[in-house]
Amino acid sequence: MATRTQKIIAEAKKRGQRALSEYESKRVLAAYGVPVSKEVLVTSAAQARAAAKKIGYPVVLKACSPDESHKTEKGLVAVNLSTQKELNDAWADLGKKAGEDYDGAWLVQEMVKGAREIMIGMHRDPSFGPSVMFGLGGIFTEILQDVVFRIAPLRKKDARDMLRGIRAHKILDEVRGMPAADREILTHALMAVGQIALDHPEIAEIDINPLILRGAKPVAVDGLIVLTGD
Repeated sequence: MATRTQKIIAEAKKRGQRALSEYESKRVLAAYGVPVSKEVLVTSAAQARAAAKKIGYPVVLKACSPDESHKTEKGLVAVNLSTQKELNDAWADLGKKAGEDYDGAWLVQEMVKGAREIMIGMHRDPSFGPSVMFGLGGIFTEILQDVVFRIAPLRKKDARDMLRGIRAHKILDEVRGMPAADREILTHALMAVGQIALDHPEIAEIDINPLILRGAKPVAVDGLIVLTGD
């Protein structure tokens, strides 16, 4: 795992990147067993159509560049594209918004649906080292600030305590016809994020938000890894 992900990080730093692209970030997360959405990196409309056919509609189209960490705010994400025509229209629209100077790629991603959104993150504190975070995700992250922290490395007990530690922990229970979240997968994901930080000191931050509960199973639909300035 560490060797494979070290190559991704080293190549990004060689290109002068201060962060990994979403695609690169998710390859690192997936290497450690964090569940991520199915997606294909493309650079042309023809490749996008082929990717959507392979993944199956509906899909999401989004900009994918280490310089575009705020894709949604810039309107560089189109969701729930159900037909090839909608994908073609989104490709043209997002291309205009990105502008002629945009030299990044694009992600065609499966449309992951679920009413519950959570997040996992990591911040490398100069005094305490890597601190893993868990809390509510999506738009509620900044509004409610319902998060808990633990210093890596995490034991299973630490990760399980984190799942119970937020005020809204019942969101993980069986509720309104939705199944209880798979806590084993979430426990592993929390431990994995801590391990990534321990294995790679050149990573300053990890942001997995949102992690959507598709039924019981969590799926990371967005991810960002920020590198240190060293």
